[in-house]
Amino acid sequence: MNKIEIQMKRIVSSAVVLSFILLTACNNEDKKTTRKEPVPKTTADSLMIDVMNGHDQGMAKMSKLSVMQARVQQVLDSMAKLPAKMQEAADPYKRNLNGLLEDLKSAKDGMEKWMDEFNMDSAINNIEMRIKYLGNEKLKVSKVKENIISTLQKADSLLKANL
Repeated sequence: MNKIEIQMKRIVSSAVVLSFILLTACNNEDKKTTRKEPVPKTTADSLMIDVMNGHDQGMAKMSKLSVMQARVQQVLDSMAKLPAKMQEAADPYKRNLNGLLEDLKSAKDGMEKWMDEFNMDSAINNIEMRIKYLGNEKLKVSKVKENIISTLQKADSLLKANL
């Protein structure tokens, strides 16, 4: 075989492998989106689904919290390298960024704390207590999720406003 034939075989082989990977990835994505929601049979089941949905929605934003923390820290680090007069002029923005950094950490800590304290099997043998517990947890996880979302919105606004 000459060099051209060898290169053509490599290209064809690479194209076949790449096509297989893309098809497999597309098929896996379809499986994720067709996830069946459990059908609640009781009030407790319905509350548990609500709690888990709140958890899932909040967790979906956790990586963005980390990304935003890193971006804010990067901006703060860059500001620290500015000349003294520019740092002084940027002091109000720096204070806002420091507050935002604390809010981002707090939102992340809130989800972690809720997860640590949540007991999926709480009062499993006492339906009235279970319903009460899950109702309270639904409220808690909803607050945690809303805190995450509002903090990310604040971060987006603050970072975009001063770019």
